[in-house]
Amino acid sequence: MAAHDATERDHSTATGLPLPELPGALREALAARIGRFDQLERELADPAVAADPRRWQPLAQERAELEPLVDAYRRWREAGADLEAARALLRETDDADEHAYLTAEVERLEAERQRLERTLRSLLLPRDPRDQRDVIMEIRAGTGGEEAALFAGDLFRMYQRYAERQGWRTEVMAATESDLGGFKEVVFAVSGRGAFSRLKHESGVHRVQRVPVTEAAGRIHTSTATVAVLPEAEEVEVQIDPDDLEIDTFAASGPGGQHVNKTESAVRITHKPTGIVVTCQDERSQHKNRARAMKILRARLLDYYTRRQQEELSQQRRSQVGTGERSEKIRTYNFRENRVTDHRIGLTLYRLQEIMDGDLDELLDALAAHDEQVRLGEAVS
Repeated sequence: MAAHDATERDHSTATGLPLPELPGALREALAARIGRFDQLERELADPAVAADPRRWQPLAQERAELEPLVDAYRRWREAGADLEAARALLRETDDADEHAYLTAEVERLEAERQRLERTLRSLLLPRDPRDQRDVIMEIRAGTGGEEAALFAGDLFRMYQRYAERQGWRTEVMAATESDLGGFKEVVFAVSGRGAFSRLKHESGVHRVQRVPVTEAAGRIHTSTATVAVLPEAEEVEVQIDPDDLEIDTFAASGPGGQHVNKTESAVRITHKPTGIVVTCQDERSQHKNRARAMKILRARLLDYYTRRQQEELSQQRRSQVGTGERSEKIRTYNFRENRVTDHRIGLTLYRLQEIMDGDLDELLDALAAHDEQVRLGEAVS
């Protein structure tokens, strides 16, 4: 108990306020980070450190990373102190106008304190080092024939429009079109800050319920498409032995004779140890197709080995909003009811057209909040 009190006194000296009432594991994590922030403040104030850029720079960077947490901590406690003061005044006042004002102030401060607590908790969670990466997304038509391919095309355009809203760049890396303008498969890169953090929960089976353009009787059909979201891999992360690769070249071809040429510009790379196969033929240059295929292969291999490692470490803990497996049905798009339902979090929204036009923030925010809640529970348990 004495050690606990000493810790709280040390931290209140630096921040002016004691530690918040958080569950044990989170409280300990907060105490450790605030203690480290205090230590960094002292070291950066040392003239010897300030005169040595090699020592000063990493310490300053670490301090900058911790500062949002310390700032949220200070504001959380200040909001709590203001709330208690407002409640005390409310208990003492007999004036009707003042009572109404203080009641509204208490409600405002309670909401602010809850918001800051959520911020504080989220900052305490370990960050996924891949969150800021660009991604490679793969969409494949599933059950449903031509209608599934059309739906795959709809999903591609949905993500493309969402990326445009975020100011991100998209680039098609490989595609196999269907006869009616959909995609049997489309692979594309999404480049922009935080792309993986926003899109990582989109992996899985997406299901559509609507009347297909090929259906003359007007009956609703159910079709599916599979989405995979892969963080872009650095070359140093995935070591590929050239002897493990089987590389074939052939003449590119496309639907309706598009992109047909007589030179062997298309590239197929097979990674023999895993059986992963990547084909690229959209570029007229064999060199460019090969570079794209290797980029896709690295992302798939990183995903493959990451999944294997997760399975070996824990059979119970999977992705926080479902397993993320390609076979898992995650969302249904019902056109007749103008409805989108995410089955992992039980969220239903009746604005399908806006969502298909790239307005995904409400869905993605809810998935991120659920993921955070699960990870908080694991941190406390």
